[in-house]
Amino acid sequence: MGTSSQRVDAVLGIDIGSTNLKVVALDAAGHVVARVRRTTPRPADSPSIDAARLFDTIEEMAIEACAERYTVAAACAAGVGEDGVLVDAGLHPLTRALAWFDPRRTELFNALRPVLGQADDVGTATDAARTLIGWAWARNQPHIERASSWLALTDYVACRWSGTTFFSDTLASRTGAWRPRERTWHTSRVQATLGSTDLLPTVLRTGSIVGDLRSARLQHAGVLSQEARVVAGGHDHPVGGWGVHQLHPGAVLDSMGTAEVVVAQTPVPPPGPVPRAVDVSPGIHNASGATVLRVEELARNMQWASQDPAVAHALNRLISGDAAPDGHLFSHAFLPGSAGGRPPSFAPHAPADPLSRASAVLGALAELGDRAITAVRTLSAPDAPVFTAGGWARSSGWIDAKQAVTGKVAHVIGEPEVTAVAAALLAARAVGWKPLITTALSPQSEVALGTAASR
Repeated sequence: MGTSSQRVDAVLGIDIGSTNLKVVALDAAGHVVARVRRTTPRPADSPSIDAARLFDTIEEMAIEACAERYTVAAACAAGVGEDGVLVDAGLHPLTRALAWFDPRRTELFNALRPVLGQADDVGTATDAARTLIGWAWARNQPHIERASSWLALTDYVACRWSGTTFFSDTLASRTGAWRPRERTWHTSRVQATLGSTDLLPTVLRTGSIVGDLRSARLQHAGVLSQEARVVAGGHDHPVGGWGVHQLHPGAVLDSMGTAEVVVAQTPVPPPGPVPRAVDVSPGIHNASGATVLRVEELARNMQWASQDPAVAHALNRLISGDAAPDGHLFSHAFLPGSAGGRPPSFAPHAPADPLSRASAVLGALAELGDRAITAVRTLSAPDAPVFTAGGWARSSGWIDAKQAVTGKVAHVIGEPEVTAVAAALLAARAVGWKPLITTALSPQSEVALGTAASR
């Protein structure tokens, strides 16, 4: 093992996802010097996450990322927005984190709906996925009489490392009980679900220093700088959007993974009422600004259409670019499902041919994404460039279909872990580093597509 004096400082960016955990190490120049990826730990019989096990896994990943060469100068975590846990005074979890997609949330939400009432100032729609439903669930678990604080799952590692309880403001905005403009809690909603605002820690701005990073395990491994800092992260999509905003101020990030999430930073909060499909949270490193985002379902619609093996085969060929869509790309023969609403379906006039059905699916989902981009651009900058990232951004046929339907150019980010790298950039900025953004995050290419649809 190399001693810390033989090592080089790096900052860690951590992405705590519903499916995977990612840790990247960034050097002072902005180079990604290490990557570690693991499956998000969940028990076999439940989608819930054990926060203590998550913490242990992240520490293992940090040590692996540093290996024999690096020490941690700062760390910042971004990730899933709505999950969290009640902890005791020693920050030990008293509950598991009820996953935002856990089906048990629907029944809880339906029971709470009359009590919650209408709230147009909480920055997001009120539905079963919001954190306040997790609050109501946690209150009915054993040992909650020992509860000292509620911590967002994404903030949990940072709270443990710093010994400080806090709530990143872009995560507070996912609760359904935080007023982002006033930066205050919606007290009646908190009382109806969590029971008391006393269980809510101080809300910190994303990108601010929380405190010193203290870890006996990292210290023993020789990977901890003497002046290591913990930096507040937050919700993964705003953090990733902030990273792309550094490439081009005002740029829109179209992140395509399990869902298609379109996000942008705005210099000032949107004036007047915000469309129901758009969420608003605080701006990052811009106290007077805001983050606006819209989510559309992507993978669930693809999975539903893929129940037919012939359509699944056609979709795979189209997405990979091995086949070209036919004219049903523009047919509106596929009706996408909506979150908490109708399931996906084919229209009565839908063709029977698998390639035509697959073409209709791609066309409809491309339109959904385009509507999200239009909605976000309307609240930010109408002519803002759009950068795409995520697994689907590396599927040439899918990007080709989007270009054919929308007529828009796609700027593809080559970096596969935009959120983790953006979190590392937040950590770097907090400790005074000035890495080159174009080194850490840069467009792989400007893709003027449409060739597949025209073949």
